Amino acid sequence: MSALWIDHDPTPLQREQKIERETHKLEKRLCRLMGQAIVEYNMIEEGDRVMVCMSGGKDSYAMLDILQKMQQRAPVNFELIAVNLDQKQPGFPAHILPDYLAKTGVPFHIENQDTYSIVKDKVAPGKTMCSLCSRLRRGILYRVADELGATKIALGHHRDDILQTFFLNMFFGGKLKGMPPKLVSDDGKHIVIRPLARVAEKDLVRWAEQRQFPIIPCTLCGSQDNLQRKQVGAMLRDWERKHPGRVESMFSALQNVVPSHLADGTHYDFKGLTATGVASEDGDKAFDPPEFVAAASRPGLQVIQI
Repeated sequence: MSALWIDHDPTPLQREQKIERETHKLEKRLCRLMGQAIVEYNMIEEGDRVMVCMSGGKDSYAMLDILQKMQQRAPVNFELIAVNLDQKQPGFPAHILPDYLAKTGVPFHIENQDTYSIVKDKVAPGKTMCSLCSRLRRGILYRVADELGATKIALGHHRDDILQTFFLNMFFGGKLKGMPPKLVSDDGKHIVIRPLARVAEKDLVRWAEQRQFPIIPCTLCGSQDNLQRKQVGAMLRDWERKHPGRVESMFSALQNVVPSHLADGTHYDFKGLTATGVASEDGDKAFDPPEFVAAASRPGLQVIQI
């Protein structure tokens, strides 16, 4: 009796159709998550002039790309202007961003400042350059925002960046502090927004590959292999690989703070605490079995048993 073999390998057309479907789903997810962040934190308002900070990395490319899509469908009118700070790093391909931005149709400005030489001169070999580099960049970008009349400054930090910063502050700074989706700048004159606050880095990697952004590698902090941020990022990716949904749950925790169950007396009056005789849902259940009832009741969250 002969066996009938059927070739189930997809045809080139089927593969192309599948890629197109997946790309469409990814685009919808990116737009939805950015839209949620913009609405939830009132990031962009009628008449805003948003300065989109472009580094040449995948995150800032994706931020500008999705902001352009949001601009077409948003219920409010706002302007975009892209800004790149050329830090005069040796070998930096200065033509790539201007060429790309010219094709997008978005107005743009290239600011030329030799912060590279300053950082190299001030930071000892082998030491982390990120802190000084970011301080110099911030000061320059605030000035440029004033000159361009920008009402908002958009940075390309995503969900994973926010969680990494939270753990870095906890592990090495002794603070429960992360990157807020929206804040007042250091000089008190500007509103800084992070429209990608809800977006996972893995989605930005896929979008950058699909859109074929001309990525420019950083030869300052990006070239340092032993940064604590990289180590924390690897830890988070390992957790997510072993326990899918854990990173999303941790990000949700940043939005569900219970001051009475921490230990900061400036945010909860422990000294003045008195018995009320009234039962509380947030009572002391520290020794109860971890049922994660609150987490299970929030939509979109996966309960993780530890």
